Amino acid sequence: MAELDYYEILNVPRDADERTIKQAYRKLALKHHPDRNPDAPEAEAKFKQAAEAYDVLSNAEKRQIYDRFGHDGLKGHGAGFSGMDDIFTHFGDIFSDFFGGDIFGGQRRSTRPPRTPRGADQRYNLTITMEEAFTGTRKTLDLQAHKDCETCQGSGAKPGTHPETCPTCKGHGQVLQRTGFMTLATTCPQCQGKGMVIQTPCQSCRGSGREIYERHVTATIPAGVNTGMRLRLAGEGERIKNGEPGDLYIFIHVEEHPELVRDEHDLHTEIELSYIRAILGHQVEIPLFQERVVVDIPPGTQPGDVIRLPGQGFSIVGREERGALLVFVRIVLPKTITDKERELLTALETSAE
Repeated sequence: MAELDYYEILNVPRDADERTIKQAYRKLALKHHPDRNPDAPEAEAKFKQAAEAYDVLSNAEKRQIYDRFGHDGLKGHGAGFSGMDDIFTHFGDIFSDFFGGDIFGGQRRSTRPPRTPRGADQRYNLTITMEEAFTGTRKTLDLQAHKDCETCQGSGAKPGTHPETCPTCKGHGQVLQRTGFMTLATTCPQCQGKGMVIQTPCQSCRGSGREIYERHVTATIPAGVNTGMRLRLAGEGERIKNGEPGDLYIFIHVEEHPELVRDEHDLHTEIELSYIRAILGHQVEIPLFQERVVVDIPPGTQPGDVIRLPGQGFSIVGREERGALLVFVRIVLPKTITDKERELLTALETSAE
């Protein structure tokens, strides 16, 4: 019986590059994997054929020999596999490249370099006044953080003892679990991924290897922050031994003001005017936190008019812009008037007719 052509098995052209060959093999391996086809014996045979074809065509030396002499030329060059486990052992990393884990029953784990350990991020809820949000401020934050236990030097084990290799995962920190047609590597439930277990915990830290301490961080709060904003202080989170610190996230809450109302980047305030000043026009000073803003009231101002002062509102974080100050005018009419005022108003009314 004639042996199938490796290029036909993978369904690739004879000039296919390495990437194309790898993708074609992955596609066939997923399609014909025995765990995915338990009731189809022919699937295992096709799975083995694809693996053998990929083994040859992905190897420059074997591929050159095959292109010149065919199957006969590969005899004595290690073509083929002894069984399914042999295939998984050889090509487990191909699937790890795509799925980031240990699958298809192989015992090989990802060959990617481990990430540098990193401390946990911390959260701090900070309440500030509207004035502090308007001008910007600096705050000293009192934080509770963790550091290596001084008693056990961070090992978690009682002094004089040492952590032992986890018997469940044999120190790998992961165990294999079958999910459908795949076998995935999951965190070991006994050691929580550490690969080590502590038989005699340190009494000071109760086996955690960490203890709480107080520390202080000075944070600069920029002008223009608002409730719901989050500030990130890189490297100000939890610190761990031989690793990078986490980050500190400050969640802002801005208190309300008794006289000013914030609307995004704008500020709203209200002034009262007598009807005479509304008719004639007037100039008013409005206290705006630590400043005083002069507002020109034009003659003939009507009740409910809004005077807009651009650039007098909140700063826009990250931009060189500010919102506006909106002054809402309320005209106050007297409930009673003097005889002299009545005389003058009557004369004014008569002249207006």
